[in-house]
Amino acid sequence: MDLGIRGRKALVCAASRGLGRGCAEALAAEGVELVINARGAEDLARTAQEIAAAHGVRVTPVAADITTPEGRAQVLEALGGQADILVTNAGGPPPGHWTDWSREDFIRAIDANMLSAIALMQALVPGMMDRGWGRVVNITSAAVRSPIGQLGLSNTARTGLTGFVAGMSRQVAEKGVCVNNLLPGIHDTDRATSLDQGVADAQGITPAEARARREVTIPTRDYGRAEDFGAACAFLCSQQARFIVGQNLLLDGGALNVTI
Repeated sequence: MDLGIRGRKALVCAASRGLGRGCAEALAAEGVELVINARGAEDLARTAQEIAAAHGVRVTPVAADITTPEGRAQVLEALGGQADILVTNAGGPPPGHWTDWSREDFIRAIDANMLSAIALMQALVPGMMDRGWGRVVNITSAAVRSPIGQLGLSNTARTGLTGFVAGMSRQVAEKGVCVNNLLPGIHDTDRATSLDQGVADAQGITPAEARARREVTIPTRDYGRAEDFGAACAFLCSQQARFIVGQNLLLDGGALNVTI
């Protein structure tokens, strides 16, 4: 299927590896020009070179912390102030226990996983509206539908972003801008490795055993793959997604056992 987005320009955040890279790869395969962002300059430059070589599109790396005003300013400058597609993404805050988190912990989580995405939308969506076309995909978490106790900081910040999108997306849809969220369950990424290590340390088992125990709870019996996640992102950015507005697409292998 031709997604009808060849020649568009996209910003993909946290794109040097994992789910962000999966999204960048899928968009590049559709002929989308990319500005990609992450904090690690070396990994990001390598990713940009590999994606450009594989798909024949222009890929501009911007090494910066997207959760800070300075980092966002650098990315927006590289974009020339406008983009047709925005994929927001930022690493989640560390796990812990609800009694231990301070106000500062919550502020950092909200800055990284809620306010930074909102700031990027505020910067780029008005231009999309003026041009009559745009797509925004926010990578949040399955935890906004099924909270994970030890990830309470993430639960809080990402659910706040979900609430913002629920209202904002309906206000911009008539201008041809579709805003949606992708909710990953456990995927085979550095984040999963870190979580499995934490379980292993707490329970005195190996990381492989921790992973095996988690996989049993997923109907597909495995972790998600970044390339599949990226394909879902690319579809939400497509011409064909024009009637999908303010939705939360769950990609968790069926782990959340609900009817609707």
